[in-house]
Amino acid sequence: MDLGRQMQGRSLLQITDLTDGELFYLLDLAAMLKQEKKAGASRQRLAHKNLALIFEKMSTRTRCACAVAASDEGGHTEFLTTQDIHLGKKESVADTARVLGRMFDGILFRGYKQETVVALAQHAGVPVWNGLTDAHHPTQAMADLMTVREHFGRLRGIRLVYVGDGRNNVATSLMLACAKAGMHFVNATPASLVPDAKLVRWCEDRAQLNGGSLKVEHDPAVAVQDANVVYTDVWVSMGEEQQQSERLELLRPYQVNAALMEKTGHTEDGQLIFLHCLPAFHDHNTEVTRDLGALEVTDDVFEGAFSRVFDQAENKMHSMKALFVASAGGAAV
Repeated sequence: MDLGRQMQGRSLLQITDLTDGELFYLLDLAAMLKQEKKAGASRQRLAHKNLALIFEKMSTRTRCACAVAASDEGGHTEFLTTQDIHLGKKESVADTARVLGRMFDGILFRGYKQETVVALAQHAGVPVWNGLTDAHHPTQAMADLMTVREHFGRLRGIRLVYVGDGRNNVATSLMLACAKAGMHFVNATPASLVPDAKLVRWCEDRAQLNGGSLKVEHDPAVAVQDANVVYTDVWVSMGEEQQQSERLELLRPYQVNAALMEKTGHTEDGQLIFLHCLPAFHDHNTEVTRDLGALEVTDDVFEGAFSRVFDQAENKMHSMKALFVASAGGAAV
């Protein structure tokens, strides 16, 4: 069976739901759809398709990416918060899934528990996509790899260093995706924030199989040496606000700034980019940074020549479109 047909009707709850070949198929499809959009030649692969977007957490990029992605291909999205539906309150997740599955052609969930998106997929009878949970963020990893490949023309052999909270959902999904893509991944994080040991072993084995590698490093200056990509994320994720003071003190040494970028050894040769999944606390223009200043990244890096964060944000839409088209629209490259 070709990969296009293989993806039809499929859910995506975490990166390991995809074979290595399926991951690259989706990246290829996303690149093709992006070219079509730029040329004004989008087709109606999602015509008469209705997608439910269930959001427990706020969102800028994921919500807008999904809406535009579906609309470009002739589909319709319905945005549903927990104030709009009974999910897990007056009605079980399983019952909500069975209702929505009778009405919609696919469901995207962005929220807290991985168990919720798993239950939706078990009972909906239509594709369910994980737009973020506390455990996994597979759609972000797809956009990340798409951006890296656009810049370097390849993934295999690229060294990506994630700096910060090494066990959060972004770091976890990125680590899995890099292992499947044959990249060299370094997780630069404090000892108290290292990823699950079983997950690390899986990624080590898969990376080695694909010609890549995985390393957990506690010294950010050592970690970024020879990096092609330096990636960071917020230090305090949604739902962890009560830990802010403790987390800021722990992660201050992991701030991505000009001095850290210099330690890559690639600041002069065009072999270095900076990524961040956003939102980013990089200046004094938010409620948080007005008092605390830049946190995980400084403004000179975020706004600098290496930054590809807005390419990355745009690619969230193209990669989401690929996922929708492949599993709900039944397209083949």
